[in-house]
Amino acid sequence: MTAVADHSHVRRVAERTRSARLIRDSISLLSSKWSVDVLLALGDGTRRYHELLEDLSPISEKVLTQTLRAMERDGLLLRRVHAEVPPRVEYALSPLGATMAPPLKALGSWSLTHGKRVEDARERFDTKLAAARVRAA
Repeated sequence: MTAVADHSHVRRVAERTRSARLIRDSISLLSSKWSVDVLLALGDGTRRYHELLEDLSPISEKVLTQTLRAMERDGLLLRRVHAEVPPRVEYALSPLGATMAPPLKALGSWSLTHGKRVEDARERFDTKLAAARVRAA
């Protein structure tokens, strides 16, 4: 490999590695079991804690609280406490959180289009694996 080709290869690998890291970081924002549900619920507008709890049933209060805190930390949602007695707390998507809507819709569309193919592939794989285990036994 020439020095130019070697440099080009190293640059492509570095770019791919950086892209993979950025994509993993982005996916990790949605890695909580309930984060996508919260994003979709808040996509309909500002919600109070108990409205989210009801809409996301069977989520527990503890898990909802943890999910909301993590998403607030990541900058995906805004938490507003109103100075009332008792305090009224509302959650809304932040401008950053709102930018997640197009990728989520694209992923949802992909799932609708290709989900059956994924299920079929899993079934074929599991059947082959089960048959191989039977032969090996």
